[in-house]
Amino acid sequence: MMLGRSLSLILPAALLSLPVIGCSGSPSDSPVLTAEMPLHLEDHLEAAVVVGSEVPVEVPEAVEWRFDEPQPEWASARLPPTLTPVQTRTPDALRLSVEEANRLPFGNLLGGAIYVDLPDWEREDWGYVLVRARTLENVSQLRLAFNLREDPGSQDNPFRFSGESVDVINDGSVQRYLLRADWSPPWEGAWEGPWQQLAIGINAEEPAGIEILSVSVIPKEAVYADAPVGVRTEVRTSAHRRTLYTHAPGRLEYRVRVPEAGRLDVGLGVLRDDDPVTFRITASSEGTETLLEETYADQEHWAQRSVDLSDLSGQTVSLVLEVESEREGAVALWAAPTLTGRRSTEKPNVIFYIIDGAAADYMSVYGYNRRTTPNLERLAAEGAVFEHTYSNSTWTRPSTASFMTSLHNSVLGASRGWAADPVPEQAVTMAEHMHRAGYQTAVFVSNPYAGTLSNLERGVDVFRDAGVSPNSRSSAELHQDYWRWREAYPAVPYWVHFQTTDVHPKWDQSRDPVAPFAGLFSSPELRDTYNEWERQLAAAAGFTHAPWLSLEALEQTGINYAAFFNAARSLYDESMAHQDYQLGQLVERLKARGEWERTLLIVAADHGSASAHVPDPFPPKWGPMFRSSVTRVPLIVVWPERVAPGQRFRQPVSMIDMLPTILDLAGLPMPEVMQGQSLAPLLLGEEGWEARPVILDEFGIEDTGELSGYIEVIDGQWGASLLIDPSPSDRLDAPSDIPKSRVGDYKHSRQRRPVPLLLYDLWNDPYTQHSLHEERPDLVEKYTKFLKAQFAAHQALAQQFTPGGEVALTREQLQTLRTLGYIQ
Repeated sequence: MMLGRSLSLILPAALLSLPVIGCSGSPSDSPVLTAEMPLHLEDHLEAAVVVGSEVPVEVPEAVEWRFDEPQPEWASARLPPTLTPVQTRTPDALRLSVEEANRLPFGNLLGGAIYVDLPDWEREDWGYVLVRARTLENVSQLRLAFNLREDPGSQDNPFRFSGESVDVINDGSVQRYLLRADWSPPWEGAWEGPWQQLAIGINAEEPAGIEILSVSVIPKEAVYADAPVGVRTEVRTSAHRRTLYTHAPGRLEYRVRVPEAGRLDVGLGVLRDDDPVTFRITASSEGTETLLEETYADQEHWAQRSVDLSDLSGQTVSLVLEVESEREGAVALWAAPTLTGRRSTEKPNVIFYIIDGAAADYMSVYGYNRRTTPNLERLAAEGAVFEHTYSNSTWTRPSTASFMTSLHNSVLGASRGWAADPVPEQAVTMAEHMHRAGYQTAVFVSNPYAGTLSNLERGVDVFRDAGVSPNSRSSAELHQDYWRWREAYPAVPYWVHFQTTDVHPKWDQSRDPVAPFAGLFSSPELRDTYNEWERQLAAAAGFTHAPWLSLEALEQTGINYAAFFNAARSLYDESMAHQDYQLGQLVERLKARGEWERTLLIVAADHGSASAHVPDPFPPKWGPMFRSSVTRVPLIVVWPERVAPGQRFRQPVSMIDMLPTILDLAGLPMPEVMQGQSLAPLLLGEEGWEARPVILDEFGIEDTGELSGYIEVIDGQWGASLLIDPSPSDRLDAPSDIPKSRVGDYKHSRQRRPVPLLLYDLWNDPYTQHSLHEERPDLVEKYTKFLKAQFAAHQALAQQFTPGGEVALTREQLQTLRTLGYIQ
């Protein structure tokens, strides 16, 4: 039977390895590694002696079916006779539909399904099923199933085993969905026998369809077959780890000088439950000492271990990582193997704390009339506050990528859809800079756009990328993850990036502030009213929940704008108070542990409240990005004994300045390419800082490959916003599917402006109610010329970077995106 083409380059970015082969000389020839800073062993494979670790001769190849050509072996599943799945061909895909006739008694539609026969595969050999698909219809889920029942009879499900299901992005873009091939719900019982059929199905609440472009099945060991040893990012239970892999039997031998109070921290992992691996760590100078020996066979979890090397302090030893298994070629994973000792550097720990969707406008530390941030007020008294800081874009993905690389959205490649656009490999991230300098690195985020969906796991030892339910508890859970990481990797210095979603709304239900903060600024009745208003607004806009607010929907429902604003603001304020409390608790614990004096803490945000579903207090007519509710964010910097307390700076600054600022304060080299500037001279009272106009930009990619979107500038008193549209005539008479006077999430709009450039006096019109493009043609000419030149410079700089391409979406990531309101 023909299975389709074998393939070697279909793997998503999250599955790609970085193969490196160590030297093959004798241990005595190897360089001696030292650990003045944390020593990441996976970064020094060139200094290791590799013995064994042979790649198996026979490794299954990935298999792909492409539906731009007929694939007659794919058939419709044998559903009960009254239910009819529909599959039709399009020029480049197989369309799978579900019809009204498939509605089940409990209300939902039984999704259509197609399946293919397999040649009795061993299911344990296979890791993932990768589905490329697109739809503009309201498909709720894409799902896997396995092995037809011998007699399906009248059962709704003709398959013996269910598999993973993922939410679907319904914006018409091509997306890649990554589903586990070796997982079924535990209540269905243990898997028995071979893998005989693979099925792809859909679920929907109403008749709908999806176009399947290709289906690929990826062996577990395919990504490890390129080299005997290598480095890649591995994930277990939402914990991504920078991992060194080897094949059994094999050993890696390093020559290291053990630091005072030395220890080796490492996670152990395997690919298969049926393939136990024995891990062994030894050290030898005059004799050989076995420091750890353990057989491990849990493919779902990491085993975190710490090896005490203090008895060898000051000695040069051969440190050996060795693996054995009954099956030759079995893959063993050493997660973030890090050798550390007593602190021997003055470089600070760095905590880069981003509150997702936090607006300075609603923080009492910035003069807001509700006491939402008393802990930040106390922190501000210990450090420096920037009064006018702006994010560079209006939502998480472009904004986070910009401040992590000090490069604008149009330079990094703009946006292709809701889930694509990882940061290009050539753009060095903050985590990579810190990791290369020897820092231990960790990231704890509950928004996947601040994580693996943006390819920001690069250079991170431990990466937590998962949602929290409800979102308003995010900070508490992420802090717990942080302290668990510090227990596993207690050495210093470290760099950690938080990105909490406490104030990001729970879009499919009402906001859910945490007790005792729930009720601080609202009442149960107000919350119920707000919940009902959201339901009405969603129905008026034609959505299952309200992804943004439109004036048209408010008018249609008769909901009072001011009342809705005040209700949303009150619930937002309660979540902000919880976030502030948790941040205060984190600081108090750092102080109690004696870490505070050597810690640089930066508190900021990726965008403001209007992108977190709190509308503007006054709805703007055309709404530029730089209006205060959208992109004015907090920026507070505290570093005891280095940054003078009580400073407040009124100069406008940009979040794109964060990367050079942190590197400068830590005494590390600057990026070769950056668009921000260091704020260290301001913070330390030194010369060398000059005020610059603040640039914001946000772009999408047209079918032609050209960019369309907005580039803006804040220049003292003036704010100017320029529309870049390569084909305006094509849209002149096109019906808009998004209300032009929509309030809130600016990223969705293609508002019809009266002119390409809008101009605002930000000193006298901070809520951007009146554009001065008619009154001040001189400034229109000036800023049109300026912004066009800026955009041209961005496009020229973008030539240095290759777009990151598609990202494979996992079930957990899609669930989080839906909760945060990015997808319907």
